[in-house]
Amino acid sequence: MSTKDTTFVYCDGSSRGNPGPAAIGVSFQNNDGIEFFFLSEKIGNATNNIAEWHALLRGMEEAIKQNIRKIKFRLDSELVVKQMKGEYKVKNKDLMGFKSKCEELKSSFENFEIQYIPREQNARADQLANFAQDSKV
Repeated sequence: MSTKDTTFVYCDGSSRGNPGPAAIGVSFQNNDGIEFFFLSEKIGNATNNIAEWHALLRGMEEAIKQNIRKIKFRLDSELVVKQMKGEYKVKNKDLMGFKSKCEELKSSFENFEIQYIPREQNARADQLANFAQDSKV
């Protein structure tokens, strides 16, 4: 994959119980919508908002590891997207930690974009989060 290409990263976090057992799903896709990497991980007990932030953070960390420089994150969490863009204030101290880490990592990208998408457009990341939730490991 050329560094000139933009990578689309679909992120989703889920919590059963809110707070409760939580997991994340992250799908890395090329310009043609072909998935070339994914994450499906349990993250312990967390609220849904923490799980959503955790998914974004893990996606950013993995993109940096893979030397991806042009990136477009897609999330179905309007809260996380608006907090990341500065449209909403982050009042929860647990979420503040995630936001500051993500803000720090943002500078690692040549081009960084984050956008809210409807849940239906985030089906793969949701599937990955649910797979982690349902796995016995």
